[in-house]
Amino acid sequence: MNRIFYTVAFSQFLSSLADNALLIVSIALLVSMQEPDWVSPLLKIAFVVPYVLFAPFVGAFADSRPKGQVMLISNVLKAGGCGLMLVGMHPLLGYGIVGIGASLYAPAKYGILTELLPADKLVAANGWMEGLIIASIIFGTLLGGFLISDLLRHFFQQYTQDFIGGAILPTIVPSLSLILIIYMMAALLNIPLLKIGFHYQKLNLHCGNLVREFLTCFAGLWRDRLGKLSLTVTTLFWGAGATLQFIMLKWAEYALHMNLSESAALQAVSAIGVAGGAVYAACKVSLRRSTSVLPCGALMGLVVCLMGMYSDELLPPIVLFQIYSIQFTLNDLPAYFLLMLLGWLSGYFVVPMNALLQHRGHALMPTGQSIAVQGFSENLAVLFMLLVYSILLWLDLSLPVIIIGFGATVFLAMLLIMYQHFTAIYLEQWEV
Repeated sequence: MNRIFYTVAFSQFLSSLADNALLIVSIALLVSMQEPDWVSPLLKIAFVVPYVLFAPFVGAFADSRPKGQVMLISNVLKAGGCGLMLVGMHPLLGYGIVGIGASLYAPAKYGILTELLPADKLVAANGWMEGLIIASIIFGTLLGGFLISDLLRHFFQQYTQDFIGGAILPTIVPSLSLILIIYMMAALLNIPLLKIGFHYQKLNLHCGNLVREFLTCFAGLWRDRLGKLSLTVTTLFWGAGATLQFIMLKWAEYALHMNLSESAALQAVSAIGVAGGAVYAACKVSLRRSTSVLPCGALMGLVVCLMGMYSDELLPPIVLFQIYSIQFTLNDLPAYFLLMLLGWLSGYFVVPMNALLQHRGHALMPTGQSIAVQGFSENLAVLFMLLVYSILLWLDLSLPVIIIGFGATVFLAMLLIMYQHFTAIYLEQWEV
């Protein structure tokens, strides 16, 4: 790894840190606006809609100029969305603008890896990137939880009541201001990278040609056996992961009796497991053996089912430790174990699959287009799963039923994917 890689990785860390903190603050803002529960998942839908709508264009845009420039433009857009929320824009619209920046960022941040590093470094590079992304989730959710916590609210009520008096959430303005500063720091880190990365072609502004080129790349990646496998698996993973982020917030409220600030901090437990699994995969799994992690995807579904059946009455409510005003008790220990196990399986599973997908995409087409195809497929799954989850909440279905059904669906889908993959390998060997 070189200095450029670490600069890219740290910029990604700050940008993702702000994304995760902003999500928690936006949910709190929706609560303060007395929006119903089913509106909260729409935040993530607003965030990922640009990934789907602009998929034919962001890949071509990323390939038309050095990736460092694209990353700078993306972070400026994110900062703009946060700034508009600061002056009164509805969270769904503001977070949607942040999503536009994120959709541009994805082809650049992953595309630059394949342009700067040899294939045998991709798993390790993805391990670093996923580890830092998970670290940003840990600290981003903790930061978001702290920014809406009772401790900070009481502080601002005490020292700023003359300026804010009567506001529902006096922490919102300083919280959004701090997140905006983090976005600007990420953008400043991109300035030394403005000439880093290849540009394959001039930007073609003809929408019809861009759509046709994207569809050609989309079909090419899905026709490739390993490309199809890795794309199917990562599509399922990210769709499930985005939905689980909201399920865990409701599950912590339902099963562990936590408020939103405490639930946000609890997500850090799962994220620590993801970081551990990602680092272990980077050290132990080569690109050649990347498909050996497929059974971990099925195990993830089973762990989610166990969460749906969890009860907090197994152990006595003895306080283990406390972060801010958030207490972690002994009777919640099995829940922490399940979340840590789920996170470890996720990290160990997704890093080799991402590396395999990037390797096949780079071999078949320009890197920006391959990442755009990946983003389109994965975020289409995110939209679908979050929409289904919102509808189930709107129908007032029991949360344990939703969680068990979700886990069973992931488990069965992974079994089907594994069956098709190993059957295809057997048929290829038999034909030879």
